[in-house]
Amino acid sequence: MLKPLIWQDLPFGELLQAEIEAKLAPWWPRIFGYHLLKAGALSSQLNSLHCSIARHFSVYDGVDASIQADPHHLPVQQSAIDAVLSCFLLEFESDPYQILREFDRVLISSGYIFIVGFNPISPAFIGKILPKYQTQLPWNGQFFMPSRVKDWLGLLGYKVLADERLMYHSLLGHRGVNTPNQPSKPQQAPLWQKSIANWLPSTGSVYLIVARKMTTPLTPIKDKSKVKAPNWSTAPSAGRTGLTHTPSIETQTLNNSKS
Repeated sequence: MLKPLIWQDLPFGELLQAEIEAKLAPWWPRIFGYHLLKAGALSSQLNSLHCSIARHFSVYDGVDASIQADPHHLPVQQSAIDAVLSCFLLEFESDPYQILREFDRVLISSGYIFIVGFNPISPAFIGKILPKYQTQLPWNGQFFMPSRVKDWLGLLGYKVLADERLMYHSLLGHRGVNTPNQPSKPQQAPLWQKSIANWLPSTGSVYLIVARKMTTPLTPIKDKSKVKAPNWSTAPSAGRTGLTHTPSIETQTLNNSKS
């Protein structure tokens, strides 16, 4: 499958990169640790200098990667990464859920995961319908619903902290590398974009999901269905006490009558 290797491979790529970096900027000072993993070629090119994590490295199948590897099988030991950034990666891979499982394997407890993807319920989906664009980036990839991605994360035990939208634009009508005299700008009027953002905020062409790996409690909680019922026993004086004394009383009465 054709994959984007640089931001200019995508329509309005430089503008997409700038808006995504602006959305990520408030999150970087809020996470701490030692290792930030950037999964995919586009993730590696995002600015993360303001991140509090000291070491940043990229993993993808390319010569410029810090580690050349298939994202389905990361050559990283378990629970060694504090945060993972995945930008437009799941759309162009054969098994996106396996990639999320790999992210979960290498993340520490309470680690963060940042997922950026294309939203199918947005103006960008128009390119999926038009035959002219179906074989071009990014419409040749799979557009996953943000709710589906959040369901995958929920199955892996993650708590979603944010689900944001950006880039209210169809991304149609612009290809190739931008030049200084022709900056990358959407063709639609900003007023229309603001109107869509105000009235239909969930229809942004790009989504950003931030989730955190939940920590397993140290003390296991017992299953209520397996708790044994109390073993009740009768008191020594309870039961048939009155019946046991009845024969002796009747015998005493008969003896008195005979005498």
